[in-house]
Amino acid sequence: MRLVICLIVPLLTSTWLAACAPTPVEDPAVLERGHYLVQLAGCNDCHTEGYIENGGKVPEQEWLKGNRRGWHNAEGTTYAANLRLLLSQIDEEQWVKLARTMRAKAPMVWYRLREMKEPDLRAIYRYVRWLGPAGKPAPPPLPAGVTPPEPFINFPAVH
Repeated sequence: MRLVICLIVPLLTSTWLAACAPTPVEDPAVLERGHYLVQLAGCNDCHTEGYIENGGKVPEQEWLKGNRRGWHNAEGTTYAANLRLLLSQIDEEQWVKLARTMRAKAPMVWYRLREMKEPDLRAIYRYVRWLGPAGKPAPPPLPAGVTPPEPFINFPAVH
């Protein structure tokens, strides 16, 4: 019995200490790179409500919460996802795989994600995770023939 206690107590103690350890602080250079890439790649243009209309003057705490403005064409209507909620639900490896394999409807320029270097995709992930989950999910897409509620933009179909 004494041997079992001597083996289990250190194991439990190390497990408890690991659970209580503070979350590692992100490297400021990685966060700065992620911030830069989000801006340069135009993520905010669609995924941040009011970003284009206000010339980019939207507080950072409002960034990437999705958009209720629909992108409408003959194929239906799509909405820019809330990236802060999406990335809070998947791990970094899932994000890299998603970025490499996704095919989204226009106007999402999903093919640009495939061209990014992996460290850049990881920097974007860490930056968005650093912003933290916020906002509501984007509206679900609407099928062809359904007129979306305002606001929406008529956008040509892309094949």
